[in-house]
Amino acid sequence: MANYDVIGNIVIVKFGREEKKKTKKFWAEKFLKEHKQVKTVLEKESKFSGRLRTQKTKYLAGEKTKEALHKENDCAFRLNIDTCYFSPRLSAERKEIASMVKKNESVLVLFGGVAPFAIIVAKNSGAKKVVSVELGRECSKYAKENTRRNKLENIVEIIQGDVKKVLPKMKEKFDRIIMARPQLKDTFLAPTLKKIKKNGIIHYYGFYPLEEKQEMLEEIRVECAKEKKKIKILKTKKAGEIGYKRFRWRVDFKVLN
Repeated sequence: MANYDVIGNIVIVKFGREEKKKTKKFWAEKFLKEHKQVKTVLEKESKFSGRLRTQKTKYLAGEKTKEALHKENDCAFRLNIDTCYFSPRLSAERKEIASMVKKNESVLVLFGGVAPFAIIVAKNSGAKKVVSVELGRECSKYAKENTRRNKLENIVEIIQGDVKKVLPKMKEKFDRIIMARPQLKDTFLAPTLKKIKKNGIIHYYGFYPLEEKQEMLEEIRVECAKEKKKIKILKTKKAGEIGYKRFRWRVDFKVLN
């Protein structure tokens, strides 16, 4: 049984190791016939890895392209499948975050990718300003294109650079910060906490097995205490399964001072 994700006009499929080339080709051709909106079938050859969260895919059938145009939550996103991290499985998550944003809030998105969080928040809330910071040049290029595509240039600002270098240069503070963290050891909380307003909300994403949930919460408390910040954890939820009994968690917490 193949696992797959559809990103706009492209389907990325992961086969079992035992699958033969002929079987893969048959699956790909059948999928294209049954799903007319999909034009290209790519086989996933590697997991997302590195600081830029890139992956490797191999062409199987259909149009020869790795550029997708994906639509969700009344927004459209163009991206390169191999060079830009994007998960269609976070569609409901992005919409939920947007629903929490209050009128005239200023929102900061860290590890912003091609700007799905920033654009969906800007389009589906009353946010006054949304800033998205992304390390990758390729993703930032698409993020700017996507901002124009969704006619949000007046609300969304894209900054290309390392979070640890960009944040100290920022003068403003934000009402809400979305930390769409990749699977890295660094929490990045130290520089982030300096940019949140009093009583501001942080949405922190972490990757842990179920039995380490408490350790994750304790790590957040310890990091905040080091920065002399008092916090109140509002909600902890599973935001997706990333492996056997391993989850992407979202921790919503208020910074009280």
